[in-house]
Amino acid sequence: MGIIYNRLAGQEVGRIAALSDGLFGVAMTLLVLDIHLPEKLDVHSEAELWAGVVALAPRLVTWLMSMMTLGIFWLGQQAQLSQIERADRNLTWLHFVFLAVVTLLPFTTRLLADFFSYRVAFFLYWANILLAGVALIACWLYTESAKLIRTDAPPELSGAICRRILYAQALYAFGAALGFVHVGLGVAFIILVQLNYVIAPRLPVLYKL
Repeated sequence: MGIIYNRLAGQEVGRIAALSDGLFGVAMTLLVLDIHLPEKLDVHSEAELWAGVVALAPRLVTWLMSMMTLGIFWLGQQAQLSQIERADRNLTWLHFVFLAVVTLLPFTTRLLADFFSYRVAFFLYWANILLAGVALIACWLYTESAKLIRTDAPPELSGAICRRILYAQALYAFGAALGFVHVGLGVAFIILVQLNYVIAPRLPVLYKL
């Protein structure tokens, strides 16, 4: 009975996509809920209000960075799911692991926002991105090995998916190295990498990444 159950469990790709949409939506909402307005009782002039808004800069920067992070990974997962003929129990659990890593992002974002100049906070944020990338590529490698890909998928699909994840993680790792020198430098580089993937400029070098 257990063998039959395991064979039947987790076959609906749509259920994975639905769970993904929900968890990504919650994660995005938690990011913005962590941005708090200056306390009204502490503001008595335009200058004090402006100072309070400026003080939100680390949270706004980390919010922007994390929103792009979530968008990039959501698109990456959806690209995989759209090319899957069917799922199985193992693949469903692999995507569940990926989503579990995604739910950690609001925590690492808040940690970085609260301790913006601390390397430990920055490296934990980068580790969150790294784990998400590892989990996502593991999902695809299993999909390929279990022959769950759609029969009409283009032959170059697997190479394109793996290269995109690996190139992105290599760039994020370089950003982490810059963060060892200065956290602000590392954050700025990661944001530039994310903008490249969000905007997808048709430049000879960047468009292939």
